[in-house]
Amino acid sequence: MRRSPWLSAAGWATLAFLYLPLFVLVAFSFNASKYGSAWGGFTLSWYAKLFSDNKILASTWNSAVVAGISSALSVVMGTLAVVARGRGEEAGGRWQDAFFYVPLLVPELMLAVGFLLFFGLIKGDLGLLPLVISHTTLTVPLVWLIVKARFEKIDPRLEDAAVDLGATRWQAFLKVTLPLLMPAVVAGGLMAFVTSLDSFLISFFVSGPSTTTLPVQIYSMLKFSISPEVNALSTLFFLASFALVVTAWLLQGGEDAALH
Repeated sequence: MRRSPWLSAAGWATLAFLYLPLFVLVAFSFNASKYGSAWGGFTLSWYAKLFSDNKILASTWNSAVVAGISSALSVVMGTLAVVARGRGEEAGGRWQDAFFYVPLLVPELMLAVGFLLFFGLIKGDLGLLPLVISHTTLTVPLVWLIVKARFEKIDPRLEDAAVDLGATRWQAFLKVTLPLLMPAVVAGGLMAFVTSLDSFLISFFVSGPSTTTLPVQIYSMLKFSISPEVNALSTLFFLASFALVVTAWLLQGGEDAALH
């Protein structure tokens, strides 16, 4: 069936609406002028300046550490929760689903305030631990959702066949089910990593003076002015996130192809 040209035009207009601000951001990150509204020529100096800014390097390191640890914990916890739940729509399974959906539906601001009050009861400098705990809470449901969708597509008879051939249930899971789950596990981990990197509200409420993350650092720089240095930092942040999301999408596409 031939698509209407108006429908195609609406699709392209939607894409332009979504990505035009990002293209402008990338373009002005190469602007030689210090003023964001005027073009002063092409330069790479703002990118070079980023790598000599100790605050930016420290906040980038904090974000990478928190995202790495929290996404690893989320992968383990989310995958185990899916396997423990099993397949089917039993009443107990539906209740478990509801508990995992709640953090996805609750506004992040509410979670941030809750974590602020919780960690406020604990005296002393906990370092990155509050960020790791709060980001893990935020990303576990995301991993669970991705892995659960893949787990339900796997034919349980494959594992039963392995058991019939002499394998234990644990061996059948490790050698049959887990390899089929791995693309979804990796995709969920990447999505959790990106979500943690991008989390501003929770990081803003929970982080301390020595544990500032990259989104919070960008916000603090924007309070003074929108400089090309901020544009360059935001561009690198966007490209890294975009690459991870595309990788996760390709992995999920590959897993669907493997099923068929």
